[in-house]
Amino acid sequence: MAPTAAVRHLTVLYDADCPLCVHIRHWLLAQRLLLPIALVPAASWEARRRFPRLDHASTLREITVVGDSGQVWTGTDAFIVCLWALAEHRPRANWLATPAGRPFARAAMFTASAWRQAVRTEGPPEDAEGPACDDQCSVPR
Repeated sequence: MAPTAAVRHLTVLYDADCPLCVHIRHWLLAQRLLLPIALVPAASWEARRRFPRLDHASTLREITVVGDSGQVWTGTDAFIVCLWALAEHRPRANWLATPAGRPFARAAMFTASAWRQAVRTEGPPEDAEGPACDDQCSVPR
């Protein structure tokens, strides 16, 4: 993969046992997208099938986004890439990626991570029986 490969599609691996992550998943699905985004539960059967080389245990600890050419972003970078894919938020993402904006992106990720740890359910990660809810699930109205 060339480091400058254009991104045409993103897959966001989210923690399906985290109420905040599920809420953000629904929010992302309701946004106007500049490129397609698939949302797949982290460490699920579907995630393992699509990305067999990823460390799936780590995808449960922090947001992970995978580009169609094999690019992988985690944590703050993944957050910024998600915003970059949204029509209304690309300018904000471009600013958050700068030295001036990056501390704000890190603070947002730190806050979300702390809240997530406080509310995450302790259910087992998706197992090999099959996907529970992938990018085909409907958005609640």
